[in-house]
Amino acid sequence: MIKEGNKAPAFRLEASTGETVKLSDYKDHIVVVYFYPRDNTPGCTTEAKDFQAALGEFEELGAVVLGVSKDSIASHCKFVDKLGLEFALLSDPDGAMIEKYGAWGEKNMYGKKSMGIIRSTVVIDAEGRVAKIFPKVRVKGHVDQVLEVVRELSN
Repeated sequence: MIKEGNKAPAFRLEASTGETVKLSDYKDHIVVVYFYPRDNTPGCTTEAKDFQAALGEFEELGAVVLGVSKDSIASHCKFVDKLGLEFALLSDPDGAMIEKYGAWGEKNMYGKKSMGIIRSTVVIDAEGRVAKIFPKVRVKGHVDQVLEVVRELSN
């Protein structure tokens, strides 16, 4: 299980940019990886817009933002185009990375239990270590919490 202070699990996934993205591509950068259940759903749309609105500040601090879900690249590309996102969305169709990062588990929605992606965010420092895990994220105000952590890491 992923833990703060440990080396972040490596990954290699297809991105909405048309590239294959690896964690090692971002050596010496802070990496913000946010896991979300599904493209084009209300909470996920709000979260993506919030990250996009703060993208300039993340970039000024030397941080990269990556969104991850099980959605296909085609779905991600439509979502990116619709919202004008300027960061990559990664497709993890088999859920291997999602599981490694602790973002897969039992969810309870309106009393109905199911397995799925748990909205969460992991901040990886420039040395490739897990600096902060935000489990079970509430969308409202979340990006500000992540920015706070990235500011501390970039000082």
